[in-house]
Amino acid sequence: MIGVVLKGWPRLSESFIAQELAALEARGFKLTLAALRRPTDNATHPAHREVRAPILYLPEYLHQEKRRVGRAWRRARRLPGWRRAWTLFRADFARDPSRSRLRRFGQALVLAAEADPAIKHFHAHFLHTPASVARYAAALRGIGWSASAHAKDIWTTPDWEIAAKLADCAWAVTCNRAGKTRLDALAPPGKVALAYHGLDPARFPPPPARGETNGPVTILSVGRAVEKKGHGDLLRALARLPPGLDWRLVQIGDGELAAALRAQAAALGLAPRIEWRGAQPQEAVLAAYRAADLFVLASRIAADGDRDGLPNVLLEAQSQGLACLATRVSAVPELIEDGVTGLLVEPGGVPALADTLARLIADTALRQRLGAAGAERVARDFAFDDGIARIAALFARSGRP
Repeated sequence: MIGVVLKGWPRLSESFIAQELAALEARGFKLTLAALRRPTDNATHPAHREVRAPILYLPEYLHQEKRRVGRAWRRARRLPGWRRAWTLFRADFARDPSRSRLRRFGQALVLAAEADPAIKHFHAHFLHTPASVARYAAALRGIGWSASAHAKDIWTTPDWEIAAKLADCAWAVTCNRAGKTRLDALAPPGKVALAYHGLDPARFPPPPARGETNGPVTILSVGRAVEKKGHGDLLRALARLPPGLDWRLVQIGDGELAAALRAQAAALGLAPRIEWRGAQPQEAVLAAYRAADLFVLASRIAADGDRDGLPNVLLEAQSQGLACLATRVSAVPELIEDGVTGLLVEPGGVPALADTLARLIADTALRQRLGAAGAERVARDFAFDDGIARIAALFARSGRP
């Protein structure tokens, strides 16, 4: 049995994790989930409902469940790996003497004490906080652990912490070559594998026929309202479009900057042309892809270094034959070949973003050509089963069925 450590469960923004877990269960892997946070979204994706693994919610804040943490501490002190886990934690705490570090160790105590005894391997999704909990809990129990690295965790976790975790884990996997390059520089040779997420064709049907647009061209953007998604750049670009162009924007996603983005749109005079739909389940997002005329994601590097990896929404949009306009951030060029399967501009380049948007809005034939080429590329090179097979082989290699 594999114990999977997650930031939260279920989360709309992490559909790729749900799809992976459902696929692993379908291949015969027995899983149990442990989440650092309880759900905050009001909806779920179909893949969330397919996962049958039991879920253990760890205390999000230790002071809220003092008795539970105390019981776990007493039990953990009797586990075979107590001395090693305590040594790992003390070394980390010396470098990062934070409440967050204390919280992760407390959560690991609860995980090690309460999780199913049949668990023989822990696997963390994200190399920052979930991997800390998995690492300490695995040490306490004297078992192995591994991790999947995705985006923020690769680019904002300190080098010393990444290096320590990659030296300690059985293996790690990441979903894009840009991230793998960074991790390889900090890891023992051969420790980090590459497995693109891909798209499950059972969840994303063939693209609809796309002809001339009747009425305004519908621009779709899907992504959390956070700095690295570049929504503010997109709004500034839209404000620069020639007045004669007929367009509307559908924005899907919620987050900490949602209210500020709405205020920005109003200040720019764009509010009547924008539909803010907030966070949506996968069925609604798929319908939006199929109804739109083009897709835009203006990703950028945030002030703290956070950035996208290879955003799944670009794969999803291309699978539905949408022409995609994105930025040259991180692994995006691994998917989009500029001028062939989509169009790319530099991050933060608002004038270029506006000019390229105007070109796509005005040119139906260009949208159709790029959309068809993108759909063909995703189907050919980003098969869902290929990535799952790689991850399943890593678990099998560790002897953890």
